[in-house]
Amino acid sequence: MGEALFRQKNGLVAVNIAAACGVFTPGQFQGLAEAVREAGAGALKLTSRQTVVLILEEDKIAGLAEKISGLGLRIAPYGNAIRSVKACSGGPGLCPRALADALGLGIELQNRYMGQDVPKDFKIAVAGCIRGCTDPHCADFGLIACGKDAYRVLIGGRGGSPSPERGKVILEQVRSSRVPEVLDFVLARYRELAEPGERLCKTVGRVGLKEFIPPFIAEEPAGSLQDDEFGEFLRSGE
Repeated sequence: MGEALFRQKNGLVAVNIAAACGVFTPGQFQGLAEAVREAGAGALKLTSRQTVVLILEEDKIAGLAEKISGLGLRIAPYGNAIRSVKACSGGPGLCPRALADALGLGIELQNRYMGQDVPKDFKIAVAGCIRGCTDPHCADFGLIACGKDAYRVLIGGRGGSPSPERGKVILEQVRSSRVPEVLDFVLARYRELAEPGERLCKTVGRVGLKEFIPPFIAEEPAGSLQDDEFGEFLRSGE
């Protein structure tokens, strides 16, 4: 597993810092600001992966990494590794559109899987409703809440490419408690079937989607986990 450090044209290095699906505490923000100031960086930039990037001199990276580790933050993984997880703000008492605790599930998945070795970079996205604000259709493993504590599972999406791919549905109505089992199965099959350096979408295209469908996961009956709010949202056309 590598670290998300990127040499810039001006000779400085961009450092990508990951938090809990983009959630920072006030203490982390304050501590990060102090660490960045001491490292001589002038600003931070938010990224589409819910991380922050700063640019600094290479010899300041080790000191910065040590200080942010004490804040519960880390330099994001890069290379052939599971990346930081994207999750929307759907959760109890939060976004009114959310049908499940997408943020809580995303943080759980990041804590468990981020940084694990895989044949090629592997991105996870969790969305609390069909609007898909975290681009779950463009993730290697995408989750879209489709009812109370239930998710549609997609695999093989890819966004950052000249040839983007839309993820394919492998399961419907999967409870959040079963999601890690599904992801474990998909990762095991990916590691087993992928050629060196092969992105999941390519592996799926080569061996077939059925190879990645867990035989031990029983989907909930259609509609059993949906609610009136979800149905109203679908009918609204908004």
